[in-house]
Amino acid sequence: MSHNNNNTKKLMKPTIILKRVPLLKPSVTMRHYVSRTNTKNTTTNSLYYLDQMTLLNAEDKKDYNLYFKSLPKQQLLSLFLIGLCSINKFTLNTAIRVFPYIPLSWVKILVSRLYCGGETMKEVLHCGEQLQTRGISNMMLSLTIEDSEGTKHIDNIDEIVSLTIKSLHEVLKPNLVSQLNTTGNVNEIAPGYIALKPSALVKNPHEVLSKFDTHPDAKILIENCKKVTQEVFNLNQELMKAFPERKVPFFVSTIDAEKFDLQNEGVYTLQRILMKEFNKKKYNLPSVIGTWQLYLSESMKHLEKDMELAKKFNYTLGLKIVRGAYIHSEPNRNSIIFNTKEGTDNNYNEIMLKIINDMVENGSKSVFSHLVVASHNMDSQLQAANILNSLSPEHYARGNVTLGQLLGMADNVAFELVENNSMKNVIKYVPWGPTKETRDYLLRRLQENGDAVRSDNGWGLVKRVWSALF
Repeated sequence: MSHNNNNTKKLMKPTIILKRVPLLKPSVTMRHYVSRTNTKNTTTNSLYYLDQMTLLNAEDKKDYNLYFKSLPKQQLLSLFLIGLCSINKFTLNTAIRVFPYIPLSWVKILVSRLYCGGETMKEVLHCGEQLQTRGISNMMLSLTIEDSEGTKHIDNIDEIVSLTIKSLHEVLKPNLVSQLNTTGNVNEIAPGYIALKPSALVKNPHEVLSKFDTHPDAKILIENCKKVTQEVFNLNQELMKAFPERKVPFFVSTIDAEKFDLQNEGVYTLQRILMKEFNKKKYNLPSVIGTWQLYLSESMKHLEKDMELAKKFNYTLGLKIVRGAYIHSEPNRNSIIFNTKEGTDNNYNEIMLKIINDMVENGSKSVFSHLVVASHNMDSQLQAANILNSLSPEHYARGNVTLGQLLGMADNVAFELVENNSMKNVIKYVPWGPTKETRDYLLRRLQENGDAVRSDNGWGLVKRVWSALF
């Protein structure tokens, strides 16, 4: 997105950062294109931006360019290439068309290392260690094999379940425990998350999810999700004995979103079944969260329905909130998705603040037990961060609200949160697995988040990399 230099100059005046307090109203924005990442703050408060990553009123702020100077040359060269490919819409669309034909070896060298955790668990564990050096305490791991269209005919579902459980023990557990043993506050380290893609955990997923209530194979999908979540639950109970002062789950099973028809007919029900079993209030710590796509115009209605069900059956709601990932591929998007960026932004912030405020006011008695604010939107992330910074370190909501972005994307947002807002509970969504599968993931991200890629990269990225190299 372009920046208005004249407006920027007008904003260059000293101000005082005001900590946000509970019961905030969502910001009002005036933008278009539902899927575009916001890189400019538009809230009516005392926060001013020089560009998408710099706060003018923070005299002691850390410069985002220093992050680039710390990167190895190979990674800088890859970033330079990404910048060139995302200079404008034409170059990005050209890259999207060419991408499926690039040899896998090139994809691995030039792209995968930026946006994927690796092909092996050893590589993913190293990725987690590298993220820790940047103040990003944990990861949401996703073994990136999916089949939402039902065209891949995945046969190794048992292996996917097995590898997912193995990654919990061999990657997320050591990554978390090493930090818990050295930190002064066990509640400031974010949980380790395991992302479960329903379309990768059952054969004929489109048919199963679209007829979830009656299809016999729905039981197979539920059992596969339960196998992973049971391991998460067991580890939570085990580590709770070793770290009784922790009010935050150690690990969380996360049901990823699917397209609307599959989400509405199957995934919402799947999430409820799992939360009802693994998030009972008597367990103290939640073990599973679901994903809500807030570009859907009826998402508030869906959330309120789930709040009622959670209260009725005495379990807690865990959520990952995203704007949405299927805007270009939803067949009925004009009738189910907000038709403006403003509508999506307002809905996202309203729901986010509704959840956080409930957790702030009610603590452990809240119907909401955990929230992942998954967004590349600087405005949304800073609204959440400022509320959390207004709380005491011991407050229930302080550790149970996590701020996340995709690995390799929105690093400016992560940098701002960690370095200039002192956020400890920042995570990255880390896809991993065979390069062929992660290439499909990368292509989908390019297609669905093209505007986000351009705003994060383009000439700005080229110039920063050039400066770091020379």
